[in-house]
Amino acid sequence: VLQFLKQLGIHPDWQFVDVYGMEPELLSMVPRPVCAVLLLFPVTEKYETFRTEEEERIKAMGQDVKSSVYFMKQTINNACGTIGLIHAIANNREKMNFETNSSLKKFLEDSLSMTPEERAKYLETYEAIRVTHESSAHEGQTEAPSIDEKVDLHFIALVNVGGHLYELDGRKPFPVNHGETSDDSFLEDAIEVCKKFMERDPEELRFNAIALSAA
Repeated sequence: VLQFLKQLGIHPDWQFVDVYGMEPELLSMVPRPVCAVLLLFPVTEKYETFRTEEEERIKAMGQDVKSSVYFMKQTINNACGTIGLIHAIANNREKMNFETNSSLKKFLEDSLSMTPEERAKYLETYEAIRVTHESSAHEGQTEAPSIDEKVDLHFIALVNVGGHLYELDGRKPFPVNHGETSDDSFLEDAIEVCKKFMERDPEELRFNAIALSAA
């Protein structure tokens, strides 16, 4: 991922670090501040059922989503890692130092005024990021999953925008507001959301959390 960030023209003052466990002493090893958490998780039947119910509930109840939240839909298969990364960076863009000719910086500037659907369409045409994603995805494949694996792994981003913790998942119709958070408590609050994913699928082991931390 570091290679990926470098290719996209981001100065290395932020880094992605593995979160080795959800216990306080393991969380204390993660460098602070943390500005985003990416969660890799298996899309199982239990999760899909929950996702449908959650969508219905939010549509019925409504939720508060600040207009400053940068959200995009996912239309490219297997690009959830790229979209998770864009969500993480886009919602922290004022904290990032971009190179002048950064392809990601240009993508964000061009797409700020777009709808989530238009951003997805724009990414489809945006060679610089797609090509970078595809080359880094191949480098990162240590072993290819077997064909008969029914379970897809999916990435989401958790970010703090204006003191609220949002879950950004390009497969969902909108961001999900998980309540209040702060710069100081963000990592712990995000991990609480990750735990809920794990509790819904207690037999599953394929969960992985990555923090975007100050280098």
